[in-house]
Amino acid sequence: MTKCCVRVPATSANLGPGFDCLGVALGLYHELRVEEGEGEGVEIEAFGDGAEVVPRDESNRIYQGMACVFARTRYRPGRLYLQSRNEIPLARGLGSSAAAYAAGLAAGAVLSGEELDRGEIIELGVAAEGHPDNIVPAVLGGFTVTAAGEAGLAYTRLELPVGLRVVVAVLDFELSTAAARKVLPQEVSFSQAVANQARVGLLVAALATGRLDLLRTAMEDGLHQPSRAKLVPGMDEVMRAALDAGALGAALSGAGPTMLACVEDEGDAVGKAMKLAWQKKGIAAESRILQVDGVGLQVERNER
Repeated sequence: MTKCCVRVPATSANLGPGFDCLGVALGLYHELRVEEGEGEGVEIEAFGDGAEVVPRDESNRIYQGMACVFARTRYRPGRLYLQSRNEIPLARGLGSSAAAYAAGLAAGAVLSGEELDRGEIIELGVAAEGHPDNIVPAVLGGFTVTAAGEAGLAYTRLELPVGLRVVVAVLDFELSTAAARKVLPQEVSFSQAVANQARVGLLVAALATGRLDLLRTAMEDGLHQPSRAKLVPGMDEVMRAALDAGALGAALSGAGPTMLACVEDEGDAVGKAMKLAWQKKGIAAESRILQVDGVGLQVERNER
């Protein structure tokens, strides 16, 4: 029988104005070990963030990813033992769901003997998750841009400037993507759309050319963050604190409530400033300084 190890990074989507199209892979990981033995059924062991609430049955997000591949390949697995070690905070805007599903897709491909390339894993992940701005960087690593057109989903990956780091302030409460989408406006003005379109272009150009001085303007948003501010008390104050402490730019990470700031130095001052701003609002937060993950999905296959 087969066993495999899979490693998938956390992701942050939007990065301010790039709603549902920009994403970056970050140095927090979901690691999965899978062994297949005789019999049938699934046994799941979970460690790390969210371990106490992770389903231990077939409703588990990892298993659902594996089952998707099994159905596609018509593979009937033996008894599965899944060991999950997760560093990615759940329901905090850091792509925990996308990472879990991508890990399951990759593991399912290994066990069934299917040679799925990264493009096929992205296709399956987007079909199930509906969030290419998380799935694409989780699989490819780095900074990614996605767009849907008549020919389907198109995406590309950019290398970020050396030395760019990300500071995240992770709050002690969860915010589901579904809840965060419910508060979004059904319509925006033409001027708002144009302004955000301009900042998306500026953000991509700034990161591609190393013009990090442009990030402060480029990461401003007028589409989703104003509406979501009511769900994340103190959001504007935390962004201001990050910028005043020297951040290059700041934004809500994905649907939130985690806040994100880009830095070129060690980032300690920015992390402390963000944490203090939350404390003034009576909200506990943990700040982390993360590298950008440039690898994405990693898979190791072993035969017993």
